[in-house]
Amino acid sequence: MSVMETMQSKMEATLVPFAAKLNAQRHVAAVRDAFTLAFPLTLAGSIITLINYAILSPDGFIAKILHLGDLIPNLADFQAILSPVLNGTANIMSILIVFLTAYKLAGEKKGDQVLSGVTAIGTYFIIYPNYVNVENVGNALPMNFMGAQGLFVALLVGLLVGEFLTALQKNKRLAIKMPEAVPPAVAQSFNLLIPIIIILMGSSFLNYLFSFLADGGIQYVIYNAIQAPFASLGGNIFTILIFAVVQQFLWVLGIHGPNTLSALRTVMFAQQGIDNLAYYGANGTTIGTPFPITWAGINDAFGNTGGSGATLGMIIAIYLVARKDKQQFQIAKLATAPGLFNINEPLIFGLPIVMNPIYVIPFILAPVICNIFGYLCVSVFEIIPPVAVDVGWTTPGFLIPFLGSGGTNYLSLVVGILCVGISTLIYLPFVKAAAVANLKAAAKLEAQEDDDDAFDMSGL
Repeated sequence: MSVMETMQSKMEATLVPFAAKLNAQRHVAAVRDAFTLAFPLTLAGSIITLINYAILSPDGFIAKILHLGDLIPNLADFQAILSPVLNGTANIMSILIVFLTAYKLAGEKKGDQVLSGVTAIGTYFIIYPNYVNVENVGNALPMNFMGAQGLFVALLVGLLVGEFLTALQKNKRLAIKMPEAVPPAVAQSFNLLIPIIIILMGSSFLNYLFSFLADGGIQYVIYNAIQAPFASLGGNIFTILIFAVVQQFLWVLGIHGPNTLSALRTVMFAQQGIDNLAYYGANGTTIGTPFPITWAGINDAFGNTGGSGATLGMIIAIYLVARKDKQQFQIAKLATAPGLFNINEPLIFGLPIVMNPIYVIPFILAPVICNIFGYLCVSVFEIIPPVAVDVGWTTPGFLIPFLGSGGTNYLSLVVGILCVGISTLIYLPFVKAAAVANLKAAAKLEAQEDDDDAFDMSGL
């Protein structure tokens, strides 16, 4: 038996049963279903982002190939047409998730789904950072925690509201009985009025307590707690690997890892990037660049092909070994085009990777191994030039080592392609294990439906 078959067999015996039990747990199911319901909006936003940056930006990969910037001098102006789409998709992801999580959990507990979702939104904004005063505008809410950066708190709020509001709803002493003549929708609203008041007052009290820990409340407490341990890290391969592991783990928890750590990364690596670019401009080569090891020169170039987690390898692995698993296969087909340009929200929220125990290991391991491979090629064996030129984050990942090192060393292109192969090999056994789990679950559901049909026929 090969190493891969042994690994796959062990995972099927351990991870698959654990994943099946975990996925059946109501809180995990609510989170999974919430991301699944938000997936169409996420996919639409990803496709539009792909068009906006890869085609309509003069620096975009396709725009450069077709010389669209030369053909259309004001090409970048057209980006303003599609840019607001993100405000209605990715930039409000936390609001969507807090509603849908509470909605689905309330459904699992036979509670009022709509009022649970609405109450969750209200609760989320009660504990949201305070208004800020903007000159000539007035008071405004900061947007940063409405998107993926606030997802972890959104999940907590959705689960807590879905759990407790439904429990309070079942307490008959808290219900306000209305006359039978009152329409059902109105009667149900009054029936939940006291439980909603309890939830809102409790969240307000919680927000008050957290205000003593940080000015922005719970959002900033979590944000600062994640960033603080890394404040003193320096720019080296170990720093890059730590950042890669942490941001991937945050993604698994439902937190946008790259966005959460972006401020700290910028402080650490901005100057190195500027110096590298100045060196390239003066010398016309990246060989001898002063800072060969940076976040962009290692992780973005070697460990981010397909997006966070090097998920282009996951897509290829699904095509290779999971074609019979319709769930994964259909998601992979939808995610292929965005994935080529390093947009992988369709996979993260569609499979999903978030809260998926089978994919935790490869999602963290693949970028780490690819980063180490790239580091060895650039800095240890020095077989390719450093990647010191920013070619845009939507450039297909396997081309970044080639284009980012000046576009002259074709061995850099080979190394970029090898990184895709490495990530594919890492994902293969886990994709196979997930496919087995999904097919077993589908077969079990089909058998249960057949038994139900047979029981109905016997009853006739």
